Amino acid sequence: MKAYRDMTRGELVELKEVLEQQYKEKMALGLKLDMSRGKPSVAQLDSIMGMMDLLDSRSDYRTEEGFDSRNYGAMDGIFEAKKLMAEIMGTTPEHVVVYGNSSLSIMYDSISRCYTHGVMEGDIPWCKLERVKWLCPVPGYDRHFAITERFGMEMILVPMKEDGPDMDLIERLVAEDDSIKGIWCVPKYSNPQGISYSDQTVKRMAALKPKAKDFRIYWDNAYAVHHLYPDAPVEILDILSECEKAGNPDLVYEFASTSKISFSGAGIAAMAASPANLKEIRDQLRIMTIGYDKINQLRHVRYFKDLKGVQEQMERHAELIRPKFEAVLEILERELGELGIGFWKKPFGGYFISFEAMEGCAKAIVKRCKDAGVIMTDAGATYPYGKDPKDTNIRIAPTFPTLEEIQKAAELFVLCVKLVSVEKLLEQK
Repeated sequence: MKAYRDMTRGELVELKEVLEQQYKEKMALGLKLDMSRGKPSVAQLDSIMGMMDLLDSRSDYRTEEGFDSRNYGAMDGIFEAKKLMAEIMGTTPEHVVVYGNSSLSIMYDSISRCYTHGVMEGDIPWCKLERVKWLCPVPGYDRHFAITERFGMEMILVPMKEDGPDMDLIERLVAEDDSIKGIWCVPKYSNPQGISYSDQTVKRMAALKPKAKDFRIYWDNAYAVHHLYPDAPVEILDILSECEKAGNPDLVYEFASTSKISFSGAGIAAMAASPANLKEIRDQLRIMTIGYDKINQLRHVRYFKDLKGVQEQMERHAELIRPKFEAVLEILERELGELGIGFWKKPFGGYFISFEAMEGCAKAIVKRCKDAGVIMTDAGATYPYGKDPKDTNIRIAPTFPTLEEIQKAAELFVLCVKLVSVEKLLEQK
């Protein structure tokens, strides 16, 4: 098919009439589909229900060390849960604190602690500083950006490259500006592009020389085991080990959870960091909590047992969601592959497909989809303040709908891309 940019104005006008008729037909279907968030499907949640049968009133609630998980104590998590989360993150139990159900809550709490009390004892609380800045690789995770916006931080855009964020820019910025206090990172199967950091990127990140001694890398390893193709998993270096090798053991906070492994909202979440960082964190935990849900931690450990058990569960997930990703990718390629009006990458893990529309078209495409009954993540959400400078990025979340629903949604999406792109080209001609 002829690329849209190569068409004459007359050809574009004729095409627009055809596309508008097709769009009216889609609207008449009365679709009500939601691709706005990366939620597990009902089938994925059903696949883990065996976990709910492990503990009842007759169960032994003692851990391997004899600790009664029903009682107070083990404020930073039972050892077996630390071990399991350490295996998921690729570190050791000594680096891990297990919290409640949400890694996002840990990230929010970590920034709140730094804001009110400083990063380490003796450091100036960020709330007392005139300005605090934060590095934000883009496109990125909207909830990350919402946290730093909540605390009034100035967010600096850092472009993503094929092997991770632009390290030349990051190295220069952190070396010259002590008001830059941190960076958001989703190092494996990034949200939304599915990019995994190369070994060189991880090493350069670990070797940063920030002017601010209280600078921290917020390493959100959300998709550590979320492979779409388990036979060919992408692996990245352990950031904690690399920081230690580089002489920067305190530079990183790492986060992970089982929210998309077991139950969303009822999993377990953990943070990994250096001994010095963990001391500060435990000092705060002693004041803010008596302890998290250790029964849930025990339930997870008894079910999964170890990393192999987690991997087997993730293989079941992959079998359920891979066809949905492949269906969307097939429709994108078939309908848009030769038109020159959109670009995307095939992800090998994670929960999203990132689509780059023509400049100035993303918001209009998402609106067209919404008007016809398909809800997508707001255009701009993958950038700080919800403002995509070029209005190009759209995050596609294929996991929650059924395969039939995702095919219908993808067919509508490509139609909206075509129609909005033709309208934009006609404006330019």
